[in-house]
Amino acid sequence: MAAPGIDADRRGGDEADGASSGGALGAFRRITDGAANIAIKEPGRFFALCLDTFRAMFKWPFQWREFIEQAWFIVSVTVIPTMLVAIPFGGVLSLQVGGLIRQLGAQSYTGATAVVAIVREASPLVTSLLVAGAAGSAMCADIGSRKIREEIDAMEVLGINPLHRLVVPRMLACAFVAVFLNGLVSVVGLMGGYFFNVMLQDGTPGAYLASFNAIAQLPDLLQAELKAFVFGITAGLVAAYKGLNAKGGPKGVGDAVNQTVVITFMLLFLENFLISTLYFQFVPSKGM
Repeated sequence: MAAPGIDADRRGGDEADGASSGGALGAFRRITDGAANIAIKEPGRFFALCLDTFRAMFKWPFQWREFIEQAWFIVSVTVIPTMLVAIPFGGVLSLQVGGLIRQLGAQSYTGATAVVAIVREASPLVTSLLVAGAAGSAMCADIGSRKIREEIDAMEVLGINPLHRLVVPRMLACAFVAVFLNGLVSVVGLMGGYFFNVMLQDGTPGAYLASFNAIAQLPDLLQAELKAFVFGITAGLVAAYKGLNAKGGPKGVGDAVNQTVVITFMLLFLENFLISTLYFQFVPSKGM
């Protein structure tokens, strides 16, 4: 017969082993649950929100007042930063490309390369980043604050669809304003490139303007506008999803805003790659 002290020691050891194994199992479950949530659950919830939002777009009446207010707000917070970013962006592209093609002996095509670089790629990205960073973060904070104040729950109790009332006007406002901001970035960027090329690189104004259509073509502008429209929809949807799922008080809203900016930037670069790849597959490049 074993001594009582030995039995107590054995029971204590068994409990310690069980606790350690349970702790390891719990940690493993937390890790796997977190990975599954990031890889499967979160994308699934976001996709469901996108489908519900697109369905809510066709419900009547459309929230025109909310749409106009949100569009004006996006314009007010993005127009000046967009112009300030577009000027040095076009200037840097003009300086870099101008120096390169001067070495190749094709300085007369500086305007053509600037049009292709700015209109086709630079302007949609600049527009989308500013819309996502300025407008998307503000939209997420607005919807997230409504969520933690239980205004969203109150709307659902009253039979009001938050997607139709809040998300659809904001998403369409982002897409609508992004299309026009893309054109603004293209014009301002080309003006900045013209200034830097003519003033700093002793370029010829006539050659810069005359070579605009040497490489560029109308489908380049159309695909840039399509990119801006898709980027605006993406920014609005991500901001709405993170705002509607904010939890944990003001800190949770701040975390949701940070996640909105990061996730939107990642999706925008992925969408830009996919749209550009499809564009080059179906639209042949214009020869000089």
